[in-house]
Amino acid sequence: MPDPHAGSPPSSPRTLRADVRRWFDTDAAVPEGREDDRIDWLRAVPFLAMHLACLAVFWVGVSPVAVLVAVALYALRMFAITGFYHRYFSHRTFRTSRAVQFLAALIGAASVQRGPLWWAAHHRNHHRHTETARDPHSPRVHGFWRSHMGWFLTREGFRTDWSRIPDLAKYPELRWLDRFDTLVPVLLALGLYGLGALLERVAPGLGTTGAQMLVWGFFISTTVLFHATVTINSLAHRYGSRRFDTGDDSRNNLWLALLTFGEGWHNNHHFFPGTVRQGFRWWEIDLTWYGLTVLSWCGLVRDLKPVPAWVHAKARA
Repeated sequence: MPDPHAGSPPSSPRTLRADVRRWFDTDAAVPEGREDDRIDWLRAVPFLAMHLACLAVFWVGVSPVAVLVAVALYALRMFAITGFYHRYFSHRTFRTSRAVQFLAALIGAASVQRGPLWWAAHHRNHHRHTETARDPHSPRVHGFWRSHMGWFLTREGFRTDWSRIPDLAKYPELRWLDRFDTLVPVLLALGLYGLGALLERVAPGLGTTGAQMLVWGFFISTTVLFHATVTINSLAHRYGSRRFDTGDDSRNNLWLALLTFGEGWHNNHHFFPGTVRQGFRWWEIDLTWYGLTVLSWCGLVRDLKPVPAWVHAKARA
């Protein structure tokens, strides 16, 4: 019997072309019999290349401006993932305009974590099947590394379950962004290289170059962002405290909450995912909640769903 976690079987030239096309167009057809839960090493090539590109830091060096850009892009994109990909698209815990919805989706797509429709559909299925064989990133079922990133590199993990997102699939701009989900990251990488080259020419005292800005602003920032995000799949189901008996392994973890702007209050979230706030107590730092509150003051988002009184009472108990 074949190992379900082994690599995909050898591809024909036609299948190979179809697989490469799917790097750029997620609507490209999947060859019959090729959608399964094994690691697709061809699809993993860009993912692995992004990690290897971080090693170029030893050649391009470092400058304060490059590090500042990397940190700023980490923060901006983490907020887009946690505030919009997760709390808005996946759980609909507040409302916003169509323009803000698309802008947030655009920033989220720059994180190289696929499009908003795929993300929301996948996450809704995660809540539906938590800690079962149908939950692709359950450490209890699949082990740490599979839950951390292996699931992301399978053909089954690549598929968008359209049945889970009828409320979002009606927006053609979101469908387009989901289909061509590599376009935004590529444009961001090119823009960062151009910015670094411009600064090298007009402000050489800053000590940065196009290659340096690309490595720090895109490759390092994006790689750290990815692994910080998926700690909620892996580490937040193993390490931390449990306030609520949720029937799964979700845990609250302060350090992960700081790293992911509030997502580390994961046991809270699994107990009641219908609120925009994941830090249920005043001392549970939730940077995404603070940011969304500020956006609501500006009129950019509205109708933020609070933590119900009965949940607060349960938390105190």
